[in-house]
Amino acid sequence: MNEAVTNAEILVVDDERFSRRVLVRTLENAGFACRESSGGMDALQLISEKTPALVLLDYSMPDDLNGAEVCERLRAHADPSVAQLPIIMLTGMGGEEQEVFCLQAGANDFVAKPVNPAVLKARIDTQLRLSTLRHQLEDRTQALADWRSELERDLEAARLTQQIIIPQRPPSVPGWNIGVHYQPVIQVGGDIYDWMRLPDGRLFLWIADVTGHGASAALLTALAKLLFRHAAASNDSPSEILRAVNLDFRATFKGRSLLTAMCATLDILSGEMVMAGAGHPPLFVLRADRTVETFRSQCPPLGLLANLVAADTTLTLAPGDGFLLYTDGFYDVVNPAGTRMDFDVFGQCVEESPFGPAERFMTRLLGRLETFAEGSPFTDDLAALAAFRETL
Repeated sequence: MNEAVTNAEILVVDDERFSRRVLVRTLENAGFACRESSGGMDALQLISEKTPALVLLDYSMPDDLNGAEVCERLRAHADPSVAQLPIIMLTGMGGEEQEVFCLQAGANDFVAKPVNPAVLKARIDTQLRLSTLRHQLEDRTQALADWRSELERDLEAARLTQQIIIPQRPPSVPGWNIGVHYQPVIQVGGDIYDWMRLPDGRLFLWIADVTGHGASAALLTALAKLLFRHAAASNDSPSEILRAVNLDFRATFKGRSLLTAMCATLDILSGEMVMAGAGHPPLFVLRADRTVETFRSQCPPLGLLANLVAADTTLTLAPGDGFLLYTDGFYDVVNPAGTRMDFDVFGQCVEESPFGPAERFMTRLLGRLETFAEGSPFTDDLAALAAFRETL
């Protein structure tokens, strides 16, 4: 027998002195420590002074509180350690009705008189083991709650940090209307976008999606921002920037983590745009005449290959034209029927949204996604940057 169970203290409550002494002797011979009480009120007082491991409670105590009344008071106790005490009721009356009445009073089990020592010991062992398991489960539940609370604090700190890393407002660019959207699945996510002015006046824009979610993904987005800004400061074209980021990213993670990305340089005066993508969803170009063009990534995700072969694509955005950079969470939407929005359906949503201004376009596009989801939560992070060239 488990030592903790063997040495457990049992409170024996019986108004008949002889029966009580026999029970105490039987239990002590079995290795249990015992205290004894002659009535219900006395038992409640003893329990308030020191909580036993189990209460062996006689049902019939005519001169005091009976067993059912004692049991009900214990179950209503404010102290959980008292309210959850294992209670075995002793009853001299057999029959299913009496057994049900004992259990309804709050007893964990019952033993009929005259008591069979082997049966009594087995019932006590069972209840003590169940009580031990319950306490272990409570301890583990509390440890899990503490861990979750600590995780929530870490995620909140990561969220505040990521709010600083990811611009919350679009850049103000003369002649252009720009809108952004960022929506992680949890407090933080693995999507990021950013922009910076290059020395020659062009605007450098990029978007990326790192593997994973949570705090680890948030750290990767911080690294991605540093790598892209460093690469943009020393490289001229988007393809060269992707190659530089790939070298640094792969040197850090040795192929254990991947990063999809698409970046572009934009001449805000002429509308010339040069873009390159690495394993990222296609760029949408939204023409003023309501036609839509797509430009796909020409190389695999960053971090996969040591020598990345990237290529630039050049296009021109006329007044009224626009473009959309986004992450794959936009077409990873599932409705209650289990139907997943694929890229073609997402493309239709893009085509049916108003082409500018950017904020209105983004709002209508998100509305179409929510309509498709029919109330189901999004399953992936969302990040997007849309820009429209203003008409003359």
